[in-house]
Amino acid sequence: MTMPQSISGRSLFFAFLIVSLASFTSLNAVPKGGVIAPSQTDADFKLQGEYSGTWQEGDEQEKLGVQVIALGKGQFRAVAYKGGLPGEGWDGNDPDQSEARFEDGKVTFKNDDGIAMLDEKGFQVQSSDGKPLGMLKKVIRKSRTLGMKPPKGAVVLFNGTSADNFQPGKMSDDGLLMQGATSKQKFGSHMLHIEFLLPYKPEARGQGRGNSGLYVQGRYEVQMLDSFGLKGKNNECGGIYEIADPDVNMCYPPLSWQTYDVDFTAAEFDDAGKKTKNARITVRHNGVVVHNDLELPRPTRASSVKNETATPGPVYLQNHGNPVRYRNIWVVEK
Repeated sequence: MTMPQSISGRSLFFAFLIVSLASFTSLNAVPKGGVIAPSQTDADFKLQGEYSGTWQEGDEQEKLGVQVIALGKGQFRAVAYKGGLPGEGWDGNDPDQSEARFEDGKVTFKNDDGIAMLDEKGFQVQSSDGKPLGMLKKVIRKSRTLGMKPPKGAVVLFNGTSADNFQPGKMSDDGLLMQGATSKQKFGSHMLHIEFLLPYKPEARGQGRGNSGLYVQGRYEVQMLDSFGLKGKNNECGGIYEIADPDVNMCYPPLSWQTYDVDFTAAEFDDAGKKTKNARITVRHNGVVVHNDLELPRPTRASSVKNETATPGPVYLQNHGNPVRYRNIWVVEK
C-alpha cells in the first residue's frame, strides 16, 4: 500500500514503534458485547485515537492527521489524512492506511522511505536514514455543540433526571438514557439536539460495531455506528441509511461523547393525503455539517413509523443489541 506523499513526492510509510509498554498494564479482554466505560477497556484502547501535527522535509512543511483504530487483540489500523484530520484540514483525497499488530513489544509499518514511532508522547516521524521530520501529538476533539443548553421554549426530552419522556425509557446507573427508547411526544418540523456515546467493541466489524440510530419522526434514520476511521457511507455514522452518505466522516473514537444537531422539515400532504413535498434535513455531526438541506424521498428501513403521513412522529433511538448511551436531548418545534 502507499502512504501520504511527501512534499518531495516520496512515499512516507508510517511505522508505529511502541517504545515502552510499561504503562500499558491492563491486558483485560474486552467482552464480545463491548464496554461503555474506559475503566473496562484493554491496553489497545490507550493507543487508539487521533494524532495531528506537521512534518517537514527541507524548507517545506505539511500538516498530517492520523486516526489509529483498535481492531482487537493487538491489531491496529492507521489511517493517514493529508492536510489534517477530517473536518480540520483534510484535503479530501483518499487517505492511506495499513494494518499491523504487536510483535516483540512493538507495532511496525515500514518501507525504504520512512518510519514513524509511536509512544505515549505521539508519533515521531523520521526519514529512512533516521532524520527527524516531525511529531504528531495525540488530540482529543470535542464537538463545538457538546453540552449545548436548550433555549427558552424547548421541549426537554432527557436531562439525566428521568426517562419518563420515553417509552420504554430506561436509565443506566450513571444517569444516561439507554438504547431502545421512543419519545412519548411527537413532532412535526423541528430542530433537535442529542449527545451520544458509542461502545468500544474492537473485535466487532461492520454493522456490529456499536450500532444504533436516531430516527427523526420515527421515520428517517441518521445512523449511529462506530465508524471511526472508515470512509463515511450511508450505513455508517452520520449517514442517512440507504439514502445519502455524509459529506465527511466526523465520527470520533468510541467512548467519546458526540453530537447530532438536526434541522428537520416535515413532508407536506394535500387534503387527500397525497404527498406534495418531501421531508428535508440538515445534520451537523460534532458541529460539522454532513447533510445540508437534504431531501428525504421516503422513510428509511427499520423505521418505527412505516408510512409517511402528515401525522407527527416521535424521536426513536434504536436498540440494535449494542450498549449505546444518550444525554442532553431536546427539541425546538418549528
